Amino acid sequence: MDVGLEGFDPQSLSQDRVDRLCELLLASVPRSDQRRWGELYVRGLLLTEGRKTMQGIAAVVGSAAMQSLQQFISTSPWDWRPVRQCLAAYLDREIQPLAWIVESLAVPKAGRHSVGVERQFASGLGRVTNCQQSSGVWLVSEEASCPVDWQLALPASWTASPEQRRRAAIPDHIRAKTPVQCAVDSVVEMAEHWGLTPRPVVMAVAKADLPGVATAFGMRRIPFVLRIEGSLPVVVRDARSDGPRVLPASRLTDALRDQAGAVEWRDLGQSRQRVTKVVGARVGLPMSVDPLSHGTGVPSFFLTGAWTDPTNIRPTEFWLSNIGHLPASALFRIAKLTRRVSRDLHEICDNVGVRDFAGRSFRGWHHHTTLVSIAHAITVLSRADGRTRSPREQPLAVRPLIGSKR
Repeated sequence: MDVGLEGFDPQSLSQDRVDRLCELLLASVPRSDQRRWGELYVRGLLLTEGRKTMQGIAAVVGSAAMQSLQQFISTSPWDWRPVRQCLAAYLDREIQPLAWIVESLAVPKAGRHSVGVERQFASGLGRVTNCQQSSGVWLVSEEASCPVDWQLALPASWTASPEQRRRAAIPDHIRAKTPVQCAVDSVVEMAEHWGLTPRPVVMAVAKADLPGVATAFGMRRIPFVLRIEGSLPVVVRDARSDGPRVLPASRLTDALRDQAGAVEWRDLGQSRQRVTKVVGARVGLPMSVDPLSHGTGVPSFFLTGAWTDPTNIRPTEFWLSNIGHLPASALFRIAKLTRRVSRDLHEICDNVGVRDFAGRSFRGWHHHTTLVSIAHAITVLSRADGRTRSPREQPLAVRPLIGSKR
């Protein structure tokens, strides 16, 4: 059952559901008062209308809370990583994801005070703009998706400046990274240390980034389905000469159009069934693209081409995978789970404030995005329950703070 947001009201969330999940997911936060502030912040993200500013959240949870919430988010030393790992383990059981999907996020900003903001090219926006860039890894099934890890892509101007590092409290070990490098680091950490069920990693990769991504995942036996550019050169065996031949991915898949089959798939962005023509072929990569190939052109990858634009006679999407046992139809369906993430990012994650952190603090950004993920998960799991509250369950509200006037 699709758990779309249509007709969903955050006020319908049960008090018990929020209490249970916050207690479970914030268990690693060492102090009880910190866990309480975390729960209040999550409630504020769920209940505050519009932008999730600190003032707006405090107005919902109690005006006396603003200074303490500000300190809890921006400067409190609690470690966000165990919270994220606990969230991922819980969702791994609850939604049984089919893939891990990397979604880059560029947030345009008017000034340059927020941590990581710089005038830079944002691939997601397709232009140079003043923005903050990050990368999120989502656990995704057909029914639901949720981000479980976030990395902030810091430009060199932030990591090279002692003053910038001091103001944002950027740890000494943090270095400048692109969103793609952030994504690779997240995936490797999750795959090697989080104890999750292995799933294919789906992400879009530019030609210049492909060698690093394919090598990092391949060396660790992490399965992947990478969206690539049609101009990427691939190596195929030429039956006429029994030797290798290099040609663009788009040209190869177009040449195989007679072998393409119709694949029915569920468009999770629009909640409807679609049919797309798809073809696949085993390919290698030139040594200039994949240094580990040693120029052999051995067909160690599977290329999938899809005619996703019905007005175009040529294939318009291309995916490269190291998963050898699945046909093109299955790889294509895995790849199109990105539609679920695009939808949930817009309908849920944006609504609980993923773009709304405006502080200077590096730690604060990580604390905020971690609690945004919890609010997102609560929303997803509450909708998926498909149950009405019993008379004993109280609607989501904010209990009065000790010492407040509410």
